[in-house]
Amino acid sequence: MERKWWTLIVVCVATLMLLIDVTIVNVALPDIQADLGAGLSSLQWVVDAYALTLAAFLLVAGSLGDRLGRKRVFSFGFILFTFASLLCGLAGTPTLLNLARGLQGIGAAAMFATTLALIAQEFQGRDRATAFGVWGATIGGAVAIGPLIGGLLTEGLGWEWIFFVNIPIGLAALVLTQIKLVNVAASEQQPVDWLGLVAFSSGLFALIYGLIRGNPEGWGSAPIVASLSAAVLLMSAFVAIELRSPKAMLDLSLFRKPAFSGVSLVAFALSAGMFAMFLYMTLYLQGVLALSPLETGLRFLPLTLLSFFVAPIAGRFSDRVPPRMAMGAGLGLVGLGLLLMGGLDVGGEWTALLPGFIVAGVGIGLVNPNIASTAVGVVSQARAGMASGINSTFRQVGIATGVAGLGAVFQARIESELAALVPGAPGALTEAVAAGAGDQAIAQAPTGLRDQLSVAAEQAFVSGLNEILLIAGVLTLAGAVAGLLLVRGRDFVGQELPVGVNPSPGAATTAGDAA
Repeated sequence: MERKWWTLIVVCVATLMLLIDVTIVNVALPDIQADLGAGLSSLQWVVDAYALTLAAFLLVAGSLGDRLGRKRVFSFGFILFTFASLLCGLAGTPTLLNLARGLQGIGAAAMFATTLALIAQEFQGRDRATAFGVWGATIGGAVAIGPLIGGLLTEGLGWEWIFFVNIPIGLAALVLTQIKLVNVAASEQQPVDWLGLVAFSSGLFALIYGLIRGNPEGWGSAPIVASLSAAVLLMSAFVAIELRSPKAMLDLSLFRKPAFSGVSLVAFALSAGMFAMFLYMTLYLQGVLALSPLETGLRFLPLTLLSFFVAPIAGRFSDRVPPRMAMGAGLGLVGLGLLLMGGLDVGGEWTALLPGFIVAGVGIGLVNPNIASTAVGVVSQARAGMASGINSTFRQVGIATGVAGLGAVFQARIESELAALVPGAPGALTEAVAAGAGDQAIAQAPTGLRDQLSVAAEQAFVSGLNEILLIAGVLTLAGAVAGLLLVRGRDFVGQELPVGVNPSPGAATTAGDAA
C-alpha cells in the first residue's frame, strides 16, 4: 500500500479516537454526575476543559508541526492523549477529572492541528477529494458510534471505561505512525509565538470561566466582571501581538481572504450551534425522559448515522459542487434541524426530536468534508499546518463558548421558571435540575412539596431547552449565510484548487460564482 493511504488510515484513527471521546463523554455525563456528585458547572467543565485547552494549543501546535515536522508533533499528541485518558479514568473527583481532561485537550491539539496538514502533504487532485471524503466519513462515524459505545461501556463497565478504551487504540496507532509516516516540516520555519499563546489561552479561559460561573456567582459580581473584562483585554492584546509579531502563530492576513473567514465562521457556527447542544440533549434524554446511557445512544442514531453516510457522498461530489453551496446548504439544514427539535412539551416523547435529528444529520454530513478541504485549499502547502490549526481552533472555541454560553441562558431560564412556578423552591434546585439531577434534589425537599417541585422542574428544564435550541438554530443559520456569501472559488490557491475551479484572475471561478 502507498504511503499516502497509510497516512490517511492513521489520521482517520486519530480523528475517530478524538471525536469518539467527545460523544462518549456526553452520554456518560449523567453517570459521572451521580458518581462524583458534580453540578452543572462541573459537567460543563468536563466538556469545556477538553475543548478549551484543545483550542488554546491548536495554533501553536500547528506552528510546531510546520517547524519540527508534522509526524513528530502528531506522535507527541498521541502519547499525551493516551496518558491523560488513563488519568481521566482514575479520577475520583470532578476537579481531578477536569484537570485530566485539560491535559487530554493539549494532546488532542497536537493531533488535531496536524491531521489536515498530513493529508494535504500526501494527496493532490482527485485523490485529495477522496481523502477528505474519507476523513469526513470518519467524523460522521465517530459521531455515530460514540454514543452507542459510550452507552455500552457506561452500563456494562462504568463511566471510567469511556477513557480507558483510548489506551489500546492510542498505543496501536502510535506504533503505526512511527512505522508508516514520514516527518515533513515546512521549508520556511518560524519561531514559536509563546507570548501569543499565553494571551490567547488566558483570554479564552477567562471568557469560558465567566460564562460558566455567571449564574451561580451573579453576573454583576466582582469575580465575573473581572473575568469577562480580562477576557476582552487579553483577546485584544492577542490581536495586537499577532499584528506586530514577525513570528505570529495566527497570521491575521489569512482572514483577508473572504473564503478563509467564511470557512472559519462556518466551523464555529457548526460547533457552537450543533455540537454544543449534545450535552443538553443528553441531559434531557437521561434526566427528564429517564433513558439509560445505551438507550440514549440508540436515540441519537438517526442523526449520527445519516451524517456518517452523507459525508463520503459529499466528498465524492466536492469536485462538482462549489464549496460555498455545499457548506451553506449543509449548515442551513443543521439550523433547520435545531429549530425542528424545539417546541418540546412537558411529558413528550423522544420522537419529537426525530425530524430535527434527520435533517441535522444530513446537514452535518454535507458540511464537514467541505470545511476541511476549503480550510487548507485557500493557503499554500507550507502554511497548511497553520490553516488546519486555525480551522480546528474555531471548531473547539465554538464548542467551548457554545456549551458555556448556551448553558448560561439555559440555567437562567430554569431559575426564572422555577421562581415563578414554585416561589419557595430550595435555592440549590436550579443547578440540580439543569444538571439532570432534579430528582435527587427533590427527594430532599419537604414531602408535601415534592410533587409540585417535580412538575415544575420538568417544565423549567423543557422551557430552558427550547430556548437554547432556538438560539442554536439561529446561530447556525447565520453561519450558513456567512458561508454562502464569503467562500469564493477564486480564493483557492494553485495546486490546492478543487477540480473544476478556474484559477484565472477575474474569471468566474465556479458555477456557483458565475451565477
